[in-house]
Amino acid sequence: MPMQERFLVDVDLSTVPLFRTRCLVIGSGIAGLSAALAAAAKGSVILACKSELGESNTTYAQGGIAAALADDDTVDLHIEDTLRSGCGLCDAEAVRLMAVEGRERCGELIAMGVDFDRVDGRISFTREGAHSRRRILHADGDATGRAISRTLIGATGHNPNIHVLENHFAIDLLHGDGVCRGALFLDTRYGRYIRVEAVFTVVASGGLGQVFRETTNPAVATADGYAMCFRAGARMRDMEYIQFHPTTLYLAGAPRFLISEAARGEGALLINQAGERFMQRYSDEGELSPRDVVSQSIFRELAASGDTCVYLDLRHLDPELVARRFPTIMSVCAEYGINILEAPIPVRPAAHYMMGGVATDVNAATGVENLYAAGEAAFTGVHGANRLASNSLLEGLVFGHRAGLAEPADRGAFAPGRLRKRLPAHGAKLDIDDISRSLKSLAWRNLGAFRDEPSLVETIETLKAWSRYVLAEEFHMRPGFEIQNMLTVARLMTEAALLRTESRGAHQRTDYPETSPAWARHSSLAISDME
Repeated sequence: MPMQERFLVDVDLSTVPLFRTRCLVIGSGIAGLSAALAAAAKGSVILACKSELGESNTTYAQGGIAAALADDDTVDLHIEDTLRSGCGLCDAEAVRLMAVEGRERCGELIAMGVDFDRVDGRISFTREGAHSRRRILHADGDATGRAISRTLIGATGHNPNIHVLENHFAIDLLHGDGVCRGALFLDTRYGRYIRVEAVFTVVASGGLGQVFRETTNPAVATADGYAMCFRAGARMRDMEYIQFHPTTLYLAGAPRFLISEAARGEGALLINQAGERFMQRYSDEGELSPRDVVSQSIFRELAASGDTCVYLDLRHLDPELVARRFPTIMSVCAEYGINILEAPIPVRPAAHYMMGGVATDVNAATGVENLYAAGEAAFTGVHGANRLASNSLLEGLVFGHRAGLAEPADRGAFAPGRLRKRLPAHGAKLDIDDISRSLKSLAWRNLGAFRDEPSLVETIETLKAWSRYVLAEEFHMRPGFEIQNMLTVARLMTEAALLRTESRGAHQRTDYPETSPAWARHSSLAISDME
């Protein structure tokens, strides 16, 4: 079988230990865990993750999961809110599937033991920006993702058909002739390769926040799934659409800790250094505007004032409500000397969520046979140009489950030949930490909330120059593979941002400030476009 030389390593597969399974799932967030549990009903599953099972964006999700379960809510209202936030780029069929099936999937979470917060025995719903109803289910106040992750991990641990590989970094998909047959992994504990061959593979490897200097994402979010699928021939869609969360803790020495949008849903206010509310100057919906509007408004406010942050004020709220709903936020802020009942929280936006990704259909199938993608790594079309708050966990839950239900034809084993790099190694000695810091700064400066052609062109040329060196031998451990993936995906994001000559949702071009009817469509890039 002919081999496509689109890999990060040069290795003889016949020397690499082999595992076989019906379904391979890469990633242990809500999408990956849901896919594994669904697939396990029909056969063997290997669930692989680059760190520990619980280390994912899902675990750090605070606000909750959106579903039309409240008495005054309907699926149609949820759909309407999602489409409105998406600024004309949502796929209506995918949105309807998510809203309809999301109710059932959330019901299954409850049956599995996720203890969503309740008042007088009834589920307590909160509201977030751009939602017309209180429809956000939350758990442990502001630790919803952790509660869901804990329950799903427990379920996988009790399923005899699921075998878990922790600390296994997915280097590349095994692919050829337009078919995916598994993946090559680096066991980071022992520094050895293993290969997993599967009838079908689900990439649910999460996001790319680590491309940016300022991000809410954990260290594992290094764009690996996007890059692997791209090298395997999958098409990427809307990669210019990165969502910046409006409110992350901004203190010297503190991590960019996310301050949940649910705080504004419960009545928290945004104020500037002078103590004045400012959102009404930018949007009639004020603090409950869509995320792109709030983030861009904060950046404009900071540009006008010269300040480094604004503040989120909870001091006027009921202290009992704040303590019950936001115990994690309260505790983290207290570690840095802020009593949120008495002082406002210094905040500013940070890179948070990729709304584009690997193009899939409503069954999570990509254009590569037997390759599926779900969660943040995938583009399903449900988010459009601006994700509605708390739809991300729902999307991962629904389409991860759909991916796990796949019944593709078995195309046989991968030829045990040699994987070859596409380009020869460069002999230069490079510093991975230096490249990482430089990439993050470049992306934050030129791929942030506001873009323009000169900055985007500069970014592409810089990324091209750096990428000439990334195949050096010192890059052949996890940090090096991650850098190569982030460089690849940063290039995809920049090319897509340069293509979209308009401003829409989270993509704002200062040189094209208007929304163009001609761009009421998706951007699309494949490896053949990047030669």
